[in-house]
Amino acid sequence: MKTFKLSCVALAVSGLVACVDDGNNGTDGTDRSNGFNSLVDQIVLSIGDDNCRNGGLQINSGIDTNGNGILDESEINQSEYVCDAPITSLSSSQLLTSTNNQWFIQSENSIEQAKQNLNSLKTERGSAKNVILFIGDGMGVSTVTAARIFEGQAKGMMGEENQLSFGQMPFAGLSKTYNVDAQTPDSAGTMTAMMSGVKTDVGVIGVDEDIERGRCSTVAGNELVTALELAEIGGLSTGIISTARITHATPAATYAKSADRNWEDISDLPAEAVTDGCKDIADQLVNFESNLENRFAGVDVDGIEVVFGGGRRHFLPKDVAFNSPDAQSSVEGDRTDGRDLTAEWQSAYPQGTYVYEQTGFDAIDTESAERVFGLFNESHMQYEADRGNDIAGEPSLTEMTEKAVKILDNNSKGFFLMVESGRIDHAHHAGNAYGALNDTVELSNAVRRAMQLTNPEDTLIIVTADHGHVFTIGGYPKRGNPILGKVVNVGATEPALAADDMPYTTVAYTNGLGFNDLGTETDSDASYNFAPSAGRADLTSVNTENPGYHQEATIPTSSETHSGEDVGIYAKGPLAQLVNGTNEQSIIFHIMEMAADLSGKADNQ
Repeated sequence: MKTFKLSCVALAVSGLVACVDDGNNGTDGTDRSNGFNSLVDQIVLSIGDDNCRNGGLQINSGIDTNGNGILDESEINQSEYVCDAPITSLSSSQLLTSTNNQWFIQSENSIEQAKQNLNSLKTERGSAKNVILFIGDGMGVSTVTAARIFEGQAKGMMGEENQLSFGQMPFAGLSKTYNVDAQTPDSAGTMTAMMSGVKTDVGVIGVDEDIERGRCSTVAGNELVTALELAEIGGLSTGIISTARITHATPAATYAKSADRNWEDISDLPAEAVTDGCKDIADQLVNFESNLENRFAGVDVDGIEVVFGGGRRHFLPKDVAFNSPDAQSSVEGDRTDGRDLTAEWQSAYPQGTYVYEQTGFDAIDTESAERVFGLFNESHMQYEADRGNDIAGEPSLTEMTEKAVKILDNNSKGFFLMVESGRIDHAHHAGNAYGALNDTVELSNAVRRAMQLTNPEDTLIIVTADHGHVFTIGGYPKRGNPILGKVVNVGATEPALAADDMPYTTVAYTNGLGFNDLGTETDSDASYNFAPSAGRADLTSVNTENPGYHQEATIPTSSETHSGEDVGIYAKGPLAQLVNGTNEQSIIFHIMEMAADLSGKADNQ
């Protein structure tokens, strides 16, 4: 502390305090007689002082009674404070620890990129020429997080710092996934909401909540119009891709109207539904063009240009004579009406190309192909990890996406494309995190390829999920610990032990088939060959990072279930900024419709 003795004149000039006159009309400075024993002390206060948090001066005044030339504490009559103004800037040296930090620099760069994105926003309706909707079926937030780490570690990184392709999109929000009648949803109701803008019940496709599931007679009058249908009417090219059966709930919601998601071919329909005139989902796909024209008088469309997926069995008669060369079952087809819908499609589109395997797919010329129909498996397509085991070979999701974009962009009016990674969901149902994460990474690859092939100035790309799964990331593993590995705590080298003295993994499931060690098995569905085995297992000697390891589950069920929490929405391109906050899932249709002005283009036709 520094103390200064100031003259009255100096203090008066400074304006800090009022001083008594040092005249000769007093004896002790209180009656203006002398004044020389009246003192003022100035004390410099440090930053953080209780009276001046930013530092300043404490000015004490009083009578130097003992004449020692300073004011003792008992001699102070008055104290005043002059506080410094708050600091509003820091020197570069004071900030050096922060500004040199890699996380600080990375975030600063992200802010600059975000500013550039905001400056280039398009806000006009119809700014998008093309729309691509990617669906990671069952890809909840925990799946995205784990897949990001999984991919990063496969690259040799610690993993947590990695980004999936769609994680780098400039806009994101959340989607509330519940169905009208269900807290935890299914894919039929959720995809109907995304494709039509209307939430509906569990298990129904392309119809509103006034439907009664399983009652064909309630379909009429409750049909909804989808984004793909509007695109068709508006003259855009259209495409559907799925690694699931192309008649499965998610892809079916783009083109079909059904009282039950399970009505994939005529053998699935109850007799009453057949009598009442309902058509199975495979039939509706092959006859999409005529069905749409019959629904809306005066409409003239040319049908879906690209269809890639699985589910051949629903298009073929239940007759061994119609088996494909890579059939897995002794009789591949399921249809009980004797119809070969692949032949009917070829007859309707003689210039189109039907393929069922990798060689035929590779031979497609994207510059000249008018339309293509690819059914690459009897049921669902292979898991990405298991794709090499397919009999006749299957294209990857990335390959199908690239082929579709190159065909669809031949239309100068633009296109609408839906791409589903359907087997993320199936691997989770089987309790196999490896399969789910591997397929999520492949979805990220497909999104990246789509971004490379399109112009962000005229193409809106949205990536989301229909719902999540009861898949968890827990424990306190150290940074860089294998995401599929056992938990190793910070500072440790050996797996942590739970209260039962056994190691445990970072990822697990709340319910499902539970623990199974199938080693290097890449078919996630192999777990269905075993009874549920919920609860704890001794993992000491188990390699939990193997493709065939199936995580522990708390509650035994015949299949792991969906979850009810919100899922992410990621967007890039015209009007992508409309993706923000927490939304009803149905908003996705409205964003796509506005971005491409699908209704306006349809009206113009």
